[in-house]
Amino acid sequence: MNYIELIAPCHFGLESVLKREITDLGYEVSRVEDGKVTFLGDWEAVCIANVFLRTTERVLVKAGSFQAKTFDELFENTRAVPWEMYLPEDAKFWVAKANSVRSSLFSPSDIQSIIKKAIVERMKGKYHRSWFDETGASFPLRVTLMKDEVTLGIDTSGVSLHKRGYRKLTAKAPITETLAAALILLTPWKKDRILVDPFCGSGTFPIEAAMIAAGMAPGMNRTFLAQQWTNLIPESAWSSAFEEARENVDLSFRPDIQGYDIDPAVIRAARENAQNAGVDSLIHLQQRPVSALSHSGKYGFIITNPPYGERIEEKENLPSLYREIGEAFSRLDTWSKYLITAYDQAEQYLGMKAAKNRKIYNGMMKTYFYQFPGPKPPARGAKRNVQEA
Repeated sequence: MNYIELIAPCHFGLESVLKREITDLGYEVSRVEDGKVTFLGDWEAVCIANVFLRTTERVLVKAGSFQAKTFDELFENTRAVPWEMYLPEDAKFWVAKANSVRSSLFSPSDIQSIIKKAIVERMKGKYHRSWFDETGASFPLRVTLMKDEVTLGIDTSGVSLHKRGYRKLTAKAPITETLAAALILLTPWKKDRILVDPFCGSGTFPIEAAMIAAGMAPGMNRTFLAQQWTNLIPESAWSSAFEEARENVDLSFRPDIQGYDIDPAVIRAARENAQNAGVDSLIHLQQRPVSALSHSGKYGFIITNPPYGERIEEKENLPSLYREIGEAFSRLDTWSKYLITAYDQAEQYLGMKAAKNRKIYNGMMKTYFYQFPGPKPPARGAKRNVQEA
């Protein structure tokens, strides 16, 4: 079997979650770096990864990597990559994004231009043509330079994988689907445990949790750019991946997943998003302020993304809001609480010290994932009075 290397980018700080997802799919991880995981697979893996991975932003085919400190080195090394293995004669190809960090070459536009020229020169020699119409399938490239190491990736996903297709309506400052899924998977929550988001906004945490509970693949209801790549991936490989995703769905289990928000319009939007995702029967959404947070069950989970004051006038209200959150949390003393926020004084006003505080970059914004794990529930069959003593 001929293996290819695939690159899966993710949010900084959540590489371990993505690595576990990839190994659970049966693929060998070859490298873990800040913000991405590289693994080995075949062309079918492109389909499986796009359909099933919950926490990556896209899937790239690694075409090549090398050192380059000058534009001449960049040109020659790019031209040496066997592009004809990937790009058919009529391929439409361009450098969609170039990113340089601590490297000698730092101008994105110049990097993009040089790489495009180098690929064209390689293609001229292999296809014996002086001009390419580029009327065929699209092969956008994403290039990173890190300490002068160039990595050339071909994007198989197209539209970012965080766009599952269900979120037509969003609340202010929504959390992305991939980040929400990663944070859920970072906790010990399982589908038979209660999960509540008291600041659910457009419903992303409850919806992603319900999809996990139902075994619903995040990419099963969308399309991917590499479906055009009939020279590399047969249509049957995509059909097989989608069929496997459909067979894995089980809506018979009824989890206790709830989402609250103080804004009725936001709750209406969340309900529509849940319906679009096909999990509206698995989630209870309700207009409710955090001050009214309560649940009769024990050993549940709160996973939430409360406001953190993007505007100056909002920041003034944060101390009182976070005190209110802390009071609500204290009433659920057997529960585990997980909170992501950019507010660096959250612990002070919550009145709680987190067991763990993981820094996660949400785009360019530094956020904190505060983790307050609760007691473990009694083992099944154990005497409750002994466990609670």
